[in-house]
Amino acid sequence: QVQLVESGGGLVQAGGSLRLSCADSGRTFSSYVMGWFRQAPGKEYEFVAAILWGGGSADYADSVKGRFTISRDNAKNTVYLQMNSLKPEDTAVYYCAARRRRDGLRTLIGYDYWGQGTQVIVSS
Repeated sequence: QVQLVESGGGLVQAGGSLRLSCADSGRTFSSYVMGWFRQAPGKEYEFVAAILWGGGSADYADSVKGRFTISRDNAKNTVYLQMNSLKPEDTAVYYCAARRRRDGLRTLIGYDYWGQGTQVIVSS
């Protein structure tokens, strides 16, 4: 069973940085492709980034490419999202999610497990 818990959100000024963490209490973390999504107030869920099982390949939304970095530590059952050069439009609740297959990484469908979310607020 996968149980995901996010942490690291908070309030930061524009241009600042935050690192989100998502820890899995299960024992099959390395079997899952991990993704980060976000939902801003009044908007739909948006794909942010995803990383494959071994961590060697990642995908990013155009809106965060070059500013955000996704990584994972399978020994710690944790996936990270390093967010730099934050903008007010990055304000959202950020969710991590896990899936078995690599196809359709950018879509919500196929992600079987979700964390509870962590709030990120970027002030201008």
